[in-house]
Amino acid sequence: MPEAAGAAIPSMRKKVQSYSDIGVALLMVLIIIMMVVPLPTWLIDILLSMNITLGVVTLLVTFYVKRALDLSIFPTLLLISTLFRLSLNVSTTRLILLYGNAGELINAFGNFVVGGNYVVGIIMFLILVIIQMLVITKGAERVAEVAARFTLDAMPGKQMSIDADLNSGLIDEQGAKQRRQDIQREADFYGAMDGASKFVKGDAIAGLIITTINIVGGLSIGIFMRGMDAAQAAGHYSLLTVGDGLVGQIPALLMSTAMGVIVTRAAASSELGPDLINSFTKYPRPLYIASGMLLSMGLIPGLPTVPFVSLAILTGFLGYTVSREAAMQEIAAEEQAASVPGAQAPAGQPGAPGAQAPAGQQEVPKAEPVSPEDVMKLLTVEPMEAEIGYAIIPLIDPGQGGDMLDRIGTIRKQMALEMGIVVPPIRIRDNIQIKPTEYILRVKGAEAGRGELLPDHYLAMNTGAAEEDLIGVPTKEPAFGLPALWISPDLRDKAEAMGYTVVDAPSVLATHLSEVIKKNGAELLTRQEVQKLTDMVKETAPAVIDELLASLSLGEIQKVLQNLIREQIPIRDLVTIFEALADFGKMSRSVDFLTERARESLSRLISLKIQGPDGVITAATLSPNWEQKIMAGVDGDLTRGWQLNLDPREVQRMISAISRAMDEMIVKNLPPVLLVHPDVRLIVRRLIEGSITNIFVVSYNEIVRGVQVKTVGMVE
Repeated sequence: MPEAAGAAIPSMRKKVQSYSDIGVALLMVLIIIMMVVPLPTWLIDILLSMNITLGVVTLLVTFYVKRALDLSIFPTLLLISTLFRLSLNVSTTRLILLYGNAGELINAFGNFVVGGNYVVGIIMFLILVIIQMLVITKGAERVAEVAARFTLDAMPGKQMSIDADLNSGLIDEQGAKQRRQDIQREADFYGAMDGASKFVKGDAIAGLIITTINIVGGLSIGIFMRGMDAAQAAGHYSLLTVGDGLVGQIPALLMSTAMGVIVTRAAASSELGPDLINSFTKYPRPLYIASGMLLSMGLIPGLPTVPFVSLAILTGFLGYTVSREAAMQEIAAEEQAASVPGAQAPAGQPGAPGAQAPAGQQEVPKAEPVSPEDVMKLLTVEPMEAEIGYAIIPLIDPGQGGDMLDRIGTIRKQMALEMGIVVPPIRIRDNIQIKPTEYILRVKGAEAGRGELLPDHYLAMNTGAAEEDLIGVPTKEPAFGLPALWISPDLRDKAEAMGYTVVDAPSVLATHLSEVIKKNGAELLTRQEVQKLTDMVKETAPAVIDELLASLSLGEIQKVLQNLIREQIPIRDLVTIFEALADFGKMSRSVDFLTERARESLSRLISLKIQGPDGVITAATLSPNWEQKIMAGVDGDLTRGWQLNLDPREVQRMISAISRAMDEMIVKNLPPVLLVHPDVRLIVRRLIEGSITNIFVVSYNEIVRGVQVKTVGMVE
């Protein structure tokens, strides 16, 4: 039977928790009803008793919590209890003024607690109000305010500590996430407590005003409406009013005391009771001094002897007990140290190494050196990471409805399908040192992109189709630098109807992340990744890999693949690329030469990438005059290495001419393609890549047979 009863308790608790939302809703409805509908006296007695019970239980619970977050619901509980108490004041005031009776509990407080003397009752009530307002509530309010400020100031240091522990391996990602949530909850809690303390202060003021109104109103009703004389009306209504005030102020005092307890236990390590005992019994000397002082006061003529002498004996006995226990613990520690093999006795005792050494030359134990492995963990650099401000966290956190993690997974799949790049896991961390709405994208620790997001807004971009202006926050689209506006959600439909391109904040971040990956994809392709790629191809084409690795190293293969990625050439067709490298790797190990041969092997893919919807490649060509100048200025060739010797002014004129030609193609909505001789393609690309972006420089050998080529002009 006891086991069955014990098993039923958790199930009953779960059942109560499942209906707790209904209970809270009914309580709020009851609070409203109490302010409007008269309640019978027996129900008022029950509700007043519940109010006192709530105050007592809340105060006792604060003695057992070890940290403030264990009772994070306290600010909300304080608000609800204050509203409940004020609604009880309204109900009891109605009963006192209408019927001259507010139930047995108020009568008991008015007659028994203050002895039927309303003057004493008023004084007690005022004392309780003063204690609550000027001492407990004011002190707790100040502590909560300072705690909130210090907590916010300490957040950067705590965040850095979490990042350091995570990087050193002391905690995992889940532990770091939990600690960050605790820091945020702690700041929110103390901020809420700072505001909730105003409720208690206002409740005390309201209780004082209500009591004054009740006394004046009771006297007026008793004298003018019920024919009582002034003394009789004052005695009757004042006692009821004072009883009502005491019944309300005692729970309020308990709640304000609970608030003070919970905000002042910021550095507590255990429950309140053990903390008190440990604090007062840790040092015996203060107890001996206090015992001597109490004994001296008991011997002074005119002062009561028995209380002081009794307390002196008790304090002295407590000090003796504490000192004896400390001595026993010290002896036990010495015996335990002596019994451990290799342990050393304290210096100066028999067997201690320092006992035979001259004074001043005793050995001091040295701290163990920090392991190099512990330091090496701090040197790890993430391949890709995103630092976000705290206002962007809801876009990332799935618990708050954010879907950015799913979008990142989609981006990684997209990069694998389009470019053949295996994007490593992207680490996301919050950074309170940047703006709340700002984010930073990093590749191998270096900043690769930065932008700002307004989570509850949409980004509207005018691509040329819109003529009317919108009201919004001016900004720039972070991925391409286009002028844009952050608009409110209610303007989204209007903006789309006007011709604006409208995207939400997560899409802006996802687009920027995709562009950063495309621009820096070559940096993400490490030799370890190349090893994985060759192992993958070896499963289906082992002969290709054997021949390839016989002539080229992993580093040379990596550089060729990186060159392809830099020019936005997909490397999914690894078998074709590796076959070309295996064929020409026997002739030369020049990375530039091998890159051009790999591109030629991917001619079908390159042609498909630059041709228009009609299957025609539209391109501008480089004049033979420029091509001859470039060939004449090259020392060496691609197979053995090369160096370009051209007049910088000539190079600048060529770059300007190419830029103008590409701009004309973009205006005509054509892909910017420059068609050049195979011998100068790589050189031209190297010359213009720092000045002109998003241009395809292709050679005649990279156009597959059968594809029509249409030239739109020649760069002279």
